[in-house]
Amino acid sequence: MTIDKSLKVRRGATSNRSVLTRAERLERLKETDRWQDGMSPLGLPKVRVRKLTMKKKKKKSKEDEEGAAAAPAAKGAAPKGGAKK
Repeated sequence: MTIDKSLKVRRGATSNRSVLTRAERLERLKETDRWQDGMSPLGLPKVRVRKLTMKKKKKKSKEDEEGAAAAPAAKGAAPKGGAKK
């Protein structure tokens, strides 16, 4: 029997886990000085798991790029008839 495509684990794909192992929790507690050697590993304090999210950059549409490129050229161009007073 084969595994459905949606259930397969892709190479290198690691998702954010909401639960840490005991060893990972101890490392985090040591970093924040909330753990000293000799303490019981049972009943560890809670450790928040921070999920990193990257903001997506907005893609400029072709119309916006063309309009932005034409706007500076239009500002710098002098009228052909000369300045009228």
